[in-house]
Parts: sequence; structure tokens; C-alpha cells
Amino acid sequence: MPMAQGRLLVETTGQGLYEVTSEVARWTAGQGMRQGLLTLFIRHSSASLLIQENAAPAVRDDLASFFRALVPEHGRYRHDDEGPDDMPGHIRSALLPTQLSIPVAEGRMLLGTWQGIYVFEHRHAPHRRELVLHCVGE
Repeated sequence: MPMAQGRLLVETTGQGLYEVTSEVARWTAGQGMRQGLLTLFIRHSSASLLIQENAAPAVRDDLASFFRALVPEHGRYRHDDEGPDDMPGHIRSALLPTQLSIPVAEGRMLLGTWQGIYVFEHRHAPHRRELVLHCVGE
């Protein structure tokens, strides 16, 4: 069964959700597979991946606000090597997925009408996040 693997770099400017749907869709279509399974993996411990609504920006804002409230930055954390957002970033990443699986048909991801793929950056500083894309199919 044919396989393809690639990488996608995502430049973040701080906390928030960054949509990568179009970049992942372009890569997937370029692999020439009619059907299969796409796996995405983020190679970091303070950022996550999400499939979420991509029509209303308020959804992204509400998600970011919720996780800031759920995991406050000024908790009683021992690990703060890179600042006060270091351990909260790791906790948020532990609560959210770092890998996604998406079916592929006719060379396209089978996302729902309003679904998009997001990198969820949990740190304040800009980062370069790397995604590994792996497609298996025919």
C-alpha cells in the first residue's frame, strides 16, 4: 500500500488557534491517493492539534479563553524553566490531541462542512511548530 510523508512548518505569533486546513489539503491532494487515511502529528509538547469549526471566529476565541481559565498561568507549578506560560502550555497540550486521523476519499480529506484543522499554540512567544503528515492509501 502506498505511503507518503511530509512536514509542514507553522509560524505562530503567540497563544491562539492557527488554521492549517488549506495547507494540509494541498499536501494531501498532491500525494495522488484516491482513498486512504491521513495522520497529522505535532512535534511539540506545548502545542496541540484540533479539528474545530472554521466559520465563526468566536469559537476560536472562546476555546482559547476556556483553556486559559481551565489552566491558569500563575498556578503552583514547579516547572517554569521558560517562563510562567511553560507548564500551563504542557498541561493544555496533555489535555488536547497532538495527533489527528482524517479519512481521505477522491484525494480529499473528508472533513465536515464547517470543520477546519488548527494548531493550538499554548505559549505567548512566537514559535515555529512542525507538523508531520503521513498518508496511507491507494
